[in-house]
Amino acid sequence: MIYLTCQESRDIDRKAIERFGISGLVLMENAGRGAVDTMQRLEIVRPNCPIAIVCGNGNNGGDGLVIARHLKIRGMKPTVFLPAGSTKLTADAESNFNILQHCNISIQERNFLISDCDQFGVVIDAMLGTGAKGSPRDNFAEVIRSINKIRNKIGVKVIAIDIPSGLDADTGEPNDPTIYADYTLTFYASKVGFKNPIASKYLGTVLVHDIGIDFEKFAE
Repeated sequence: MIYLTCQESRDIDRKAIERFGISGLVLMENAGRGAVDTMQRLEIVRPNCPIAIVCGNGNNGGDGLVIARHLKIRGMKPTVFLPAGSTKLTADAESNFNILQHCNISIQERNFLISDCDQFGVVIDAMLGTGAKGSPRDNFAEVIRSINKIRNKIGVKVIAIDIPSGLDADTGEPNDPTIYADYTLTFYASKVGFKNPIASKYLGTVLVHDIGIDFEKFAE
């Protein structure tokens, strides 16, 4: 099995964009759509299923915005939560946020709260990606604690995109707090931190899928 560090993952993205001309938007689209393909194939989500997608401001959040759009197209009922608002999104995430304005999807620029839990059977964590270091702060910490509580109490399924928010992708060490996921849908390859036995209880079942490039060639 192949494992990547955070830097190696970033290098693959950079080479795809700079050397081969694949835009960041295309990579984000492939990641989000591929994640929905996987969730639907495994019947993690089903038509008419109410799903919360909690998005950060970076590209991990942008993946979540793409996921929301494709869930809507396939008959699901997504609601997007933006705990840090929409004013500091990365350029590609902002583009997908703007697209989402035309898709008849509820967008809540606020925290996902425990009081929201009875509305959703699935929560998708697209808050903090592999580049995040240290303990989640402010709104994200509060949201992570809320999601963990509802998962333990009522069995809501939690899906982490690329990595559970709060987990260090290089070391596999959890920060305080860290999402407990039932599934982690990661891109290119597993991350080196996934080998740490401590990480397994946060990752759940790890599923790897490509985003439209041969990453081994791009790593050369």
